[in-house]
Amino acid sequence: MTAVGEVPAWRVRVRGTVQGVGFRPFVHRVATGLGLDGAVRNDGGEVVIEVAGPEAAVRRLVGLLRREAPAAAVVTEVTVSRAATVPAPGFRVTPSDPGATPYGFAGLPADLATCPDCRRELFSAADRRYRYPFVNCTACGPRATIVDDLPYDRVRTAMAGFRLCRRCAAEYHDPADRRFHAEPVACPRCGPRLAWTAGRRTAAGPAALAAATTAIADGRIVGLKGLGGYQLVCDALNPAAVDRLRQRKRRPRKPFAVMVPDLATATLIAGVTAADRVVLTSPAHPVVLLPVRPARRLAAAVAPGLDRVGLFLPYTPLHHLLLHDLGRPLVVTSGNRADEPIAIDDAAAAERLAGIADGILRHDRPIRARYDDSVVQVVDGVRRTIRRARGYAPGALPLPVPARRPILAVGAQLKHTFALARGDQALIGPHGGDLADADTLAAFHSGVARLGRLHRFRAEVVAHDLHPDYLSTGYAREIAPATQRIGVQHHHAHVVSCAAENGVHGRFLGVAYDGLGFGDDGTLWGGEVLLATYAGFRRLGRFGRAPLPGGASAVHRPARMALGYLYGGEFPIPATPAPALLGRMPATERATVRRMVERGVHSPPASSAGRFFDAAASLLDLCDDAGYEGEAAVLLETAARAATGPVPALPWRLTRAAGLWVYDWSGTLGALLIRLAAGVPVAELAAAVHRTVIDVTVEFCVRAADRTGVWVVCLSGGCLQNRLLAAGLPAALRAAGFTAVLNRDVPANDGGISYGQAVVAAARLGKGG
Repeated sequence: MTAVGEVPAWRVRVRGTVQGVGFRPFVHRVATGLGLDGAVRNDGGEVVIEVAGPEAAVRRLVGLLRREAPAAAVVTEVTVSRAATVPAPGFRVTPSDPGATPYGFAGLPADLATCPDCRRELFSAADRRYRYPFVNCTACGPRATIVDDLPYDRVRTAMAGFRLCRRCAAEYHDPADRRFHAEPVACPRCGPRLAWTAGRRTAAGPAALAAATTAIADGRIVGLKGLGGYQLVCDALNPAAVDRLRQRKRRPRKPFAVMVPDLATATLIAGVTAADRVVLTSPAHPVVLLPVRPARRLAAAVAPGLDRVGLFLPYTPLHHLLLHDLGRPLVVTSGNRADEPIAIDDAAAAERLAGIADGILRHDRPIRARYDDSVVQVVDGVRRTIRRARGYAPGALPLPVPARRPILAVGAQLKHTFALARGDQALIGPHGGDLADADTLAAFHSGVARLGRLHRFRAEVVAHDLHPDYLSTGYAREIAPATQRIGVQHHHAHVVSCAAENGVHGRFLGVAYDGLGFGDDGTLWGGEVLLATYAGFRRLGRFGRAPLPGGASAVHRPARMALGYLYGGEFPIPATPAPALLGRMPATERATVRRMVERGVHSPPASSAGRFFDAAASLLDLCDDAGYEGEAAVLLETAARAATGPVPALPWRLTRAAGLWVYDWSGTLGALLIRLAAGVPVAELAAAVHRTVIDVTVEFCVRAADRTGVWVVCLSGGCLQNRLLAAGLPAALRAAGFTAVLNRDVPANDGGISYGQAVVAAARLGKGG
């Protein structure tokens, strides 16, 4: 009870993304403005406010916490209870409790792009941080990439070794200053410094930046120590420089991302919608895939053969300075050779980038965690994540079924991520690339250990893919006995990831279209229609099978995949004119592939939508050899967008086999070859392939709904990154009476598998769905 005349005291707990985003200074300003006494602190993964004052003022505080929080904050829950003690007069930011038990995973904030206030300081000659490459405040700067431990305070970051000068310390402790408790705060007197190395030539400070700028302007390649790892930078308008980067990086055709100085430059290069602008300028500053304007200014080798380019804005002061001084778009790509992890250690970078970079621009602020750039696209006005990394990871997502025991979900093989799950939250680690060798596997181990340590997380259950040869599955076998492992079918994980983030409960139809995943029958899947819950599924339909000549290597040789359909597919293709493909292939290869297929030697059958698109792309002479995973399908999509006017579907039918509806693609591919020989434009045929898949999918779902009474469809898998499918499929399904949803924050590709695994494991542990 409160004594007569005593001011009531309250405890307010705020959960969500509320650390490292300027939330405590925000609370200080609001509480002070309301005349409240008390204190605010980080406590585990949440913010705790002890406050004394009239109940009406406290209600006003709570409302403002929800409505006017900093731009990068996400408030998911605010709880208010009476406190036993009344705080002293005044309002303070008090030290965090390093021993507090974290709640969920909200304590590790994502990195934030340079805010407008800091940009103004960066280019204001009168400011003491003029052209300082590490300017930041509570609204921006490094976060996840510099954290040593939680709660998030300067003494537990990579900035601990930089002692604040008198003026920075005054800002840090001044409640009225926007750098009040900005943990990475620094200035030229007390903060990190640049250094340049090119052979035996060295420079420091502003001279280092000038040397790097000159090198790029002269057409050379620079290794740049960025926020979450080293990057490789060159002039995006210089064809010779881009070609050299491709050769040295061993990346023959996979598109490069391009950093542009501002939105005005972006609109000169690509079509930018209002929704694209919002995403480009958001605190995450991701790479956004945009349609290239016909009179593109970029070197052709930036995105060879494609009508889209990934553009992003500068997100660190150092990037801003480079772009400002050079006045041109720059290729900014990960600092590694193909399939290697991004370098984050200075010595490792010097070794790995030798032979690629002509010089290295580094600094002395350590990078604690590897974070690549995030990649997104806007489809029908909605941001869809392709690669979830810097700016988004490692933000937590809700678990629709609370995890009764802590779960580590180890993901798949390609576009790898892992997830930690406990309580009602799952944390997805940053994109780690493809688990291809010992280096990428070691980076995966390191990432799991780091996030586990930071969040005091100890897994009791490990969820993994069914594929026995995935390195992630092998890791699961190494660290957990069979009784603590939960195997999750690849495509079930895909559709569950979509259902969970869209709040779908109960039974739903899952459409999973991707490259390859191990089925629960021991065959390779990839074009699947499922009746699913979070806990389980039943397969209702699939694409017709075709052999993969040479196994997984067929992914890199779409021409072989096309021969698999021609020579040994589940459905014989009607007599057609001889495909031009046969003339493009060496006779010995054709004969070898035919023998492999007919004898069933190293040619496993797969019901894969992704491989079907590969075959179509090769038959249309768009891609016989893939320079990167998915290139054939991307080129097929690019060709289809060049079609003028609506294009009807090619012939197709659904048949029954072993209790499943099966897409018989023989009529589709037969008509494709006949019409190609008759001179029908490739663009029209590519568009017809997409229209066919959309019509087939709607019919799959109509028949499934008639049998099950379920009219909710969750669409996922790597093929749903295809904009024509991502826009066309939901529209067609809705026209047929379905509720259709896609992934948003979780990638539809294999980057979302770990989240789906975590949800499935939590549901099975809870015996729910």
